[in-house]
Amino acid sequence: MNRRDFLKYASVSTTAFSIVPSHVLGAAGQTPPSEKITVALIGCGTEGLRESLDMLALPEAQMVAVCDPNRESRDYIDWSKDGLRSSIGQAIGQPAWRAGAGIPGGRVPGQELVELYYAHKRGQDAYRGCAIYEDYRELLDQAKGVDAVKIMTPDHLHATIAIAAMKAGKHVILHKPLANRVAEARRVIETARQTQVRTHFMPASRGGHLSALMKWVRGGVIGRVREIHNWSNRPVWPQYATLPTDRPAVPKDFNWDLWLGPSLDRPYHPHYTHAVFRGWYEFGGGAVADMGHYSLWQVFAALELDAPIAVESTPSHECAIRDQVSVKIPNDYSFPKASTIRFKFAAKGARPALDLFWYDGGMRPPTPEELEEDNQEFEPEGMLIVGDQGKILAGFLGQNPRIIPARKAKAIQLETLADDDLWSQSATAWVESFKGGARSQGDFTLAGPIAEAFNLGAISLRLGGKRLVWDAPNMKITNVPDANKLLTREYRKGWEIA
Repeated sequence: MNRRDFLKYASVSTTAFSIVPSHVLGAAGQTPPSEKITVALIGCGTEGLRESLDMLALPEAQMVAVCDPNRESRDYIDWSKDGLRSSIGQAIGQPAWRAGAGIPGGRVPGQELVELYYAHKRGQDAYRGCAIYEDYRELLDQAKGVDAVKIMTPDHLHATIAIAAMKAGKHVILHKPLANRVAEARRVIETARQTQVRTHFMPASRGGHLSALMKWVRGGVIGRVREIHNWSNRPVWPQYATLPTDRPAVPKDFNWDLWLGPSLDRPYHPHYTHAVFRGWYEFGGGAVADMGHYSLWQVFAALELDAPIAVESTPSHECAIRDQVSVKIPNDYSFPKASTIRFKFAAKGARPALDLFWYDGGMRPPTPEELEEDNQEFEPEGMLIVGDQGKILAGFLGQNPRIIPARKAKAIQLETLADDDLWSQSATAWVESFKGGARSQGDFTLAGPIAEAFNLGAISLRLGGKRLVWDAPNMKITNVPDANKLLTREYRKGWEIA
């Protein structure tokens, strides 16, 4: 079933499950408590707290619980020293909230944010209506009134928590990636199909930038697409070349065992936690999982890409001087500081085979002749779509597309192309879905191809750039048998995913 058929089918499905009785209606312009979707936040780091501001502002939702293995601390990592804290302070009407040294995070600050926000908006001195949990399993077992969970944890916990939540009958909103293992991503999708709960993958809400670009592509402005190039300024976190050897103490009130979750035991180190988890194969998905979902989700949708048939990569490496000799550092534990990944896709219908190229760490494609003709060069981030009759250059997320060279663009009547309806849903489309309406365009069952592509890219990088031939129907790498063990992970006892 392709994406359009899926959305059409979902909109008229008679099996749609409704959280709220349809006869319970509120006054005009207001949402009564019985109509609100109750949401629990799992993961109260900087991104979890930042994303909560939009959730709290939704009249159709009510945040009723928060969960994090860290009680609270001021050692979090963010884009500025005081930006997030200041935004929260303004939202809750207390500009000086938790002012001082360090960036706050954890379940206690998460609970404060929820309760202070609702108190402020209601003009009350205090509000008590947000439960607090250390362990997501206790939340799922005890918080019976929770309709949905929003998962904002490190990547290695995504599949474990999402599967548990769906099996508990909760709807799920999930940050990217779906999982950082191919086998886990498939299990997430399978569980979504089996349980029939409503799901929403957050990158699907970010496709508006691509609307014009994909409209041109689908309208045949550059002929048939042959190549897609997408380059990012990520990583913007340390990519540690070696495993930490020192043994700092586990911070007070931080449950390291819960943070590890399904991963094998290892000593605590701050190089693994908070925003820097993304750089480790065990805990993160690298730059492509961090940003590629935002820029390429709608590309996968519009071009109806299935899983790639082959993946190859070019990772950077690091060297060290040992006994006066320069040696390459062997590394199968952390993503490279820079890389390119090539995803090969088979022809489908009228669309020919095409290649998708990802670049990070300052890498980008060679400057095409069309851009040289315009006496320009690539920006640090961008997207280039290559067809057999022309090229489109755009920003990283597909914004501000233009035909290159400029002389060719003037000859094309771009405004005559019909609008494309693939991006008609808003960032809050999950609300209606969770209430029993049409499934959102971020439904987990649509995420298989992009999840498999990015996780296969990580395997290729981990193996030093190996070319991998992918048999998607049998979930098997056919040309490098030993690589198949990396489709899953080695689980701690009691944390296995079937």
